[in-house]
Amino acid sequence: MPTQGALGLDGFNGLTDRQRMHLLFGVCSSTIWARRVLAGGPFRDVDALLDRADRVLAELADGEIDAALDGHPRIGAKVDNASSAREQAAVGAADDTVKAELAAKNAEYDDKFGYVYLVCASGRSAEELLAILTDRLHNDVDTERRVMRSELGKINRLRLERLLSEPAT
Repeated sequence: MPTQGALGLDGFNGLTDRQRMHLLFGVCSSTIWARRVLAGGPFRDVDALLDRADRVLAELADGEIDAALDGHPRIGAKVDNASSAREQAAVGAADDTVKAELAAKNAEYDDKFGYVYLVCASGRSAEELLAILTDRLHNDVDTERRVMRSELGKINRLRLERLLSEPAT
């Protein structure tokens, strides 16, 4: 079965609103984020789409950021979507000690901050993700909220770029 070429920006712009909404919701599980990004289209270039995504994210209320976090499994936990599985692929190869530490620190993080530890995991080893998590546990609540939003923005950008540039399966 042949694979399709990359969607590209023209392909994205040419989809129906419903199709684009579905794709955007796959990038970020905040329906408000997806709707507001969609409302900025059609996009003249990829940078316009990425800028719109960043601006919309920056304007989201904390409650909607929490909805976006619902689409992200804990680092090292069972992954239920292809994007997260790809981004956390290196964690699967970690030894059981590192996986156990990730689970314990994830629970500590959740207890302290009240939401899932979010980090742009692509290309990072389990050990590196554990070190980042350990370091971020020292943040105060406000600092960590800013860091988490920044990481969510990085993930959204990466997923949007991948959506446009990689062959559809």
